[in-house]
Amino acid sequence: MPVNRNALIRYKTIDACLRNRYRRWTLDDLIDACSEALYEYEGIDKGISRRTVQLDIQMMRSEKLGYNAPIVVYDNKYYMYEDEDYSITNTPLTENDLRVMSGAVEVLRQFKGFSYFSDMGDIVSRLEDHITSARQKTVPVIDFEKNESLKGLDYLDTVYRAIVNKQALEMRYHSFRARSASTFVFYPYLLKEYRNRWFVFGQRKGSQKLFNPALDRIEGLRVAEKETYRENTLFDPLTFFDDVIGVTKETDEKASVVRISANAQNAPYVATKPIHRSQRIVERHEDGSVTFEMRVVINRELHRELLGFADGIKVLYPPSLADFMSKRLGLASRMYQDDPLQR
Repeated sequence: MPVNRNALIRYKTIDACLRNRYRRWTLDDLIDACSEALYEYEGIDKGISRRTVQLDIQMMRSEKLGYNAPIVVYDNKYYMYEDEDYSITNTPLTENDLRVMSGAVEVLRQFKGFSYFSDMGDIVSRLEDHITSARQKTVPVIDFEKNESLKGLDYLDTVYRAIVNKQALEMRYHSFRARSASTFVFYPYLLKEYRNRWFVFGQRKGSQKLFNPALDRIEGLRVAEKETYRENTLFDPLTFFDDVIGVTKETDEKASVVRISANAQNAPYVATKPIHRSQRIVERHEDGSVTFEMRVVINRELHRELLGFADGIKVLYPPSLADFMSKRLGLASRMYQDDPLQR
């Protein structure tokens, strides 16, 4: 249940008083201590009522906040902790607390590559240690897709800072198509992750086109201190990827209508995990197959997505995409036919 700041101050004050066993505490003493604490921390000088502190003690004794404080009264007048070592600050975490913390830690760990979250790293580590010690012999219940061995992750922070601080970068980059690496000035605008690979969208110096190098192909990177940063006038990061799968798209490229037919075995999968957000069902057929339509940029990532279904789907439109799929699947078939090991 939610607890307001003033109540927390009172609980901590009562706790501090009862932990001091060199003094005997009456209800009036606790009221005075709470009033002084509220004045010191919040500037509240109205004092608090006897009823409020009585309810605070009752709340601390209960399970509602997880305290279960062993507060007892002796001599019909004085309050104390029956357990000398008890404190509400030592309250063990509940199983539900541990489940929530475990989930939060798994999410926070995904940001460990960014120095802006470095201060959080120590907190996350301590949380992990606390959870581990509190929950022995347990197994993870969340497993995020990740690739710890992927190259280029050490450049994440440099790129991120350059975007935030609007700084140009000097990049040494070796694309898959080039025989050797090239060095150029680059203006970064946006970091994007796709299938565990990181890409940075920006602009090369001297070019008016959008360029999206993959971080795992970068061989060297540093801030170009003397270069003036060029602002992004090429694309809107909030809407640019609405009609695209993956990261391949020219700034002036338009989406196309794509229509596919999925057989009975694959139709439920395509329906429950859409290939693209614009996907919709056009027609359901008696044999269980379903015709889907989407409006999407036709790029290599779409090709790979469709090829992944093999004979489970058929491209109906546009003809150029259907022809591409037919040729690629034909080549794949011939590879197996020509392989002597398959005979």
